[in-house]
Amino acid sequence: METGFSLNRRAYEAVRRMVAEADVLGIAVHVLPNGTQVLDCGVHVRGGLEAGRRLAEVCMGGLGTVVLTWQTWGDRAWPAVTVYTDHPAQACLAAQYAGWAVRHGDYFAMGSGPARALIRAEAELYEHLGYQDLADVAVLCLETRSLPTADVADFIAHRAGVPPSRLVLLVAPTASLAGGVQVAARSVETALHKLHVLGFDVRQVLHGTGLCPLPPPAEDDVHAIGRTNDAILYGGRVYLTIQAADDTKLEALVPRLPSSASPAYGRPFYEVLKSFDFDFYRIDPLVFSPAEVWVTNVVSGRTFRAGQVDPAVLKRSFGLQ
Repeated sequence: METGFSLNRRAYEAVRRMVAEADVLGIAVHVLPNGTQVLDCGVHVRGGLEAGRRLAEVCMGGLGTVVLTWQTWGDRAWPAVTVYTDHPAQACLAAQYAGWAVRHGDYFAMGSGPARALIRAEAELYEHLGYQDLADVAVLCLETRSLPTADVADFIAHRAGVPPSRLVLLVAPTASLAGGVQVAARSVETALHKLHVLGFDVRQVLHGTGLCPLPPPAEDDVHAIGRTNDAILYGGRVYLTIQAADDTKLEALVPRLPSSASPAYGRPFYEVLKSFDFDFYRIDPLVFSPAEVWVTNVVSGRTFRAGQVDPAVLKRSFGLQ
């Protein structure tokens, strides 16, 4: 895998631009007593669409592009988030994947972004990717409703191997507008992670682009988790180009990629979550994937497709009349 660039350094440059435009973005910048910068993108501030768009690009280590657009699902046109990358394994799995549950004392957040490549909590994943970041800065995105304290920042900086003053933490709750944008920008990430779970070498994925409806803000974070997951599971469309020696494995693999391949598929995610007493980790992990996936093998030129969007579930989840 290419190692000529640093995900954290690229993300750090993008963060610097966000800090310079904090007022325009509707975010707040705090410096903790230990020197860690914290960007509040929706906890105590309004945040917004552009803050969420940039937050999503930071999550991808500066190797992905996020665009807000419109798309039709069924009989409804609805705002949508398009994402594309020419470095899918690095951008989506080495950086964007929310694979680290940050627990320190009473603090909890889902951690995503390039600092994970320094922390390497998911050792097996990084060994598979063959990617190592040796940056002297660390950028981590936190999905939570609580801003981190200096003690939490010290813990994260220690895990990342950088001084606290070289750590940047970006925070957005799931129910915030910025939080909704950054989750909707994970359509390609979910497809890549599903491929990895199914045993496919994701380093063979050359390019990825995805489209996902923008979930409307919910009344609280638990309902927002339902809507953000439904956006991908029932509305996400992903197109990948893959370099594979033959099509035999792809013919068997692609039908297993969409969310509809899981028995947990079929009703709004909040209802599924409630049926498991709101224990996220009891839900079949294979449901977390886009509704529809297209894969082109650049060696053979053949394209495979599986799954389809479900506007009825989206309407129900989003509360559309």
